[in-house]
Amino acid sequence: MSEVLTYEQVYNEYHKKVMGYIRSKISNSYDAEDLLSTVFIKVFEKFETFDQSKASISTWVYTVARNTLIDYFRVRKVHEEISEEDIVEEDAYQGILDNETLEELAASLEKLPERERDLIILHYYKGLQLKEISIMMKMSYSNCKIVHNKALMRLRQYMTFE
Repeated sequence: MSEVLTYEQVYNEYHKKVMGYIRSKISNSYDAEDLLSTVFIKVFEKFETFDQSKASISTWVYTVARNTLIDYFRVRKVHEEISEEDIVEEDAYQGILDNETLEELAASLEKLPERERDLIILHYYKGLQLKEISIMMKMSYSNCKIVHNKALMRLRQYMTFE
C-alpha cells in the first residue's frame, strides 16, 4: 500500500526537479521562479483532490508544471523563448514516426542536422533513453530533450509538407 504524502513532502521532493524542468524551457530566472511558485500554488490548491489511483504524484506534479508553462507561453506569446510546441511530449509525435513509410522517414532524417539525426537514431532505432543519449553526446539532459523535440518537429514538417 502506498504511503500518503503531505504537501510539504511533495514540495520538498519535487520543487528542485520542477525548477529544472522550467529552467530547461525558460531562460529568465525571475519568470522561472514565478512559474515555480504558480505550479506549487496550483498543486497546493488541488492537493486534496489528487487521486493516486489515476496517476502517480510525479506525473500529476509534472502535468501541472507542463500546463503552467503552456499557459505562460500562450499568454505572453513569447517568441524568443521556446514556443508552446516545444513542450509537447514525445508521445504526441509517435504517430508520425509509426505512420510514415520508411523511405519518407529516411529522406527526412537526411535533412536533419547531424546532431538531431544522431539523437533520433539513438533514441528510436537503438532504443536508448534520452538521459543515456545526453551523456553520450556530452550535453545536458535538458538540452537533449530540447534537441529531441526540435528534431521531431522538423521531421514532422519535412514529412508533412513534401
